[in-house]
Order: sequence, then structure tokens, then C-alpha cells
Amino acid sequence: RDHYAEVTAANAAELLAQIRPGDVVLLHDPQTAGMVDAARSVGAKVVWRCHIGVDEPNAVVAATWGFLQPFLAKADRFVFSRAAHVPAWAPPDSVHIVPPSIDPFAVKNAEMSAGAVRAIVASIGLVATDGATEMPTFQRRDGSPGRVDHLADIIRTGPPPPPEAPLVVQVSRWDRLKDMAGVMQAFAQHVDPATGAHLALVGPNVSGVADDPEGGEVLAECQKQWRELPHAERARIQLVCLPMYDLEENAAIVNAVQRSAAVVVQKSLAEGFGLTVAEAMWKARPMVASAVGGISDQIVDERSGLLVADPTDLATTGAQLNRILGDPELARRLGAAAKARIGEHFLGERHLRQYAQLLATLLD
Repeated sequence: RDHYAEVTAANAAELLAQIRPGDVVLLHDPQTAGMVDAARSVGAKVVWRCHIGVDEPNAVVAATWGFLQPFLAKADRFVFSRAAHVPAWAPPDSVHIVPPSIDPFAVKNAEMSAGAVRAIVASIGLVATDGATEMPTFQRRDGSPGRVDHLADIIRTGPPPPPEAPLVVQVSRWDRLKDMAGVMQAFAQHVDPATGAHLALVGPNVSGVADDPEGGEVLAECQKQWRELPHAERARIQLVCLPMYDLEENAAIVNAVQRSAAVVVQKSLAEGFGLTVAEAMWKARPMVASAVGGISDQIVDERSGLLVADPTDLATTGAQLNRILGDPELARRLGAAAKARIGEHFLGERHLRQYAQLLATLLD
């Protein structure tokens, strides 16, 4: 506790130089809780926004809140993604529920032509080229043209799958809670080879993510599991590490990979809010996802995606994938409903309105 207080006090000292009485300071996540008192001391109103949470609290969660609560006692407002994540000690009249949102104009979510999608996924080595001549280009946030120049690091047997092969994709960090290994098992054991589908487990190049020390371990575990698969199953699965040299290039690649998917999976074991779920839904991709945390708020089961009640249930995960792969009309219907749901509930406009309402309670 003393070390945490010392570090956050040093950060607060830099922040205070930019704060005037009457300002509203928005602090994000446990790393900033120790800065609440300092911001209040110079006459600012403080909103603490927590992006993480657990639906079923346990002893570890209780201990964590016990650590943080004294640092948060003077916050004026609290923001959580779900009501289930609100700790019992938070004053109800100070709590606001604001689910996250995505920016539809960000490079990761912006519209992309079918030709650009094909060119980008072929250029990184995810699928074989279809012989088209379109360049792997995208538009940067400032409007300037960008081009995908870096290959992905891919582990697979043989050449890339043909461009017409249905792709089942999970895009996430190499994090045990994202359960990439479980997706691999579900696909290998339960997805019918007759569908012709290939699985791509897609994450960042672990050397390019400084704040994720677990990533390398999880990737190594997935590689070991992949090597132990029978050859026929191993040949349908690839582990993909995306380049991180240029974050907008990386975002464009994620955009293209999600748009190229026949089905997007998010088999998380726990999830505060599934940003990759929202991103894929916005691209009208049919989803198979775990019914955990914020994912249950994002996807209406059987209407805007298919949920798996038990995230460890490999057979049901595989069965839901087979349903979509075998039924193009179901895939189309789920994808269209997914895009509509994100457009209605999970874009920045709604997010901004809710923050405006919150700020109004502080400025009256």
C-alpha cells in the first residue's frame, strides 16, 4: 500500500499542474485511484471510471476492493460498465453505468472495400492470394493513405488456406482469460472438417506489447498444444501474431481479418466488456461467444449472435460454429442484426450522451 501511494502521489504531482478549481477530472481504473485525494485537494470534481469487473465476486475481489476503497472514498462519482461490477460500498446515488463503445470511424472499424480486405489478409500471409491486383492499402485517421507492409508471424503446416475457405477467427490478446487454447480444442474436436473451415487464432506479436508479460507464456502454451494435435487437425489451424510496428497498420489488419471471417469467436472465460465483440458485430460478422460479463449485454442470443452459457463447454462451442458454417442464411441474419445492435447501443454517440448527463450532475 505504501509503494502504491508513493507512485500515485508522484503521478498526481504532475497532474495537479494542469488542474484548476472547478475542473472535472476523469480517472481510469485501479492504477489511478491513489490520485483522487490530490485532485480533490485543489478544488476539482473527480470521477473514477472502472473498466474491469467480475460478475461473481470472490475473496480476491473483496481483498482488491478493500485495498482500493480508502483511496476512492472522496471520489464524487463512480462509473462502471455493468451494474454487477459495482462494489457494495459505492454510494448508489454516485454510481453511473456506462458501457464502453467503439468509434466507427477508427481505422480498426472504418469501412473497407472487399478488394482491400482480400489484399490485406493475403499480404500478411493469412490466406493465399486470389490473383487480384488491388494493393493492401487503408486510410489513416488523418485521411492520408496507408499501406500494410509487414507480414504476420504465422505458425501452421503447409501453405495458407485458399481465399475461398471459410475462416473462423478469434482476435484477442494472448491472455488465459481469452482462452485461445480452448477455442483451438473446440475447433479441432468438434467442428466438422466437411465445412472446409480453417481456424485463425489472432493476437499481437508478444514482443510489441510491453504491458502484457503473460502474453509470451500463453502463446507458448498454445504453440505446444498445436504441435500435439493430430496432423489433420493441425493443418486446419494457424496461430497468427500481428505486427505492432505501426499501430494504425495493425488496426487496419485487424479490421480486414475480422471482415474476412465467416464466423468470429470470443470464448472468454471472463469479460468486462468485449471490445473485439463489438468490433466484429459492427462489421456484420456472425458471432459465437461466451455468455460472460459484458458479452451478455452486447449479444442477444439467437438474434444478434450465438451465446455459449458455459465458456468451458467445448462441444457446444463447436456445435454453434457448425450451425453458422452450415447455414448461410443464419449467418447473414445474425450478422445484420449484430451490426444493427451495435449501431443502436454501442457507438460513441450514446457514450457521449451518458457522460454529458453525468457531468451535468457535477456542474449544477
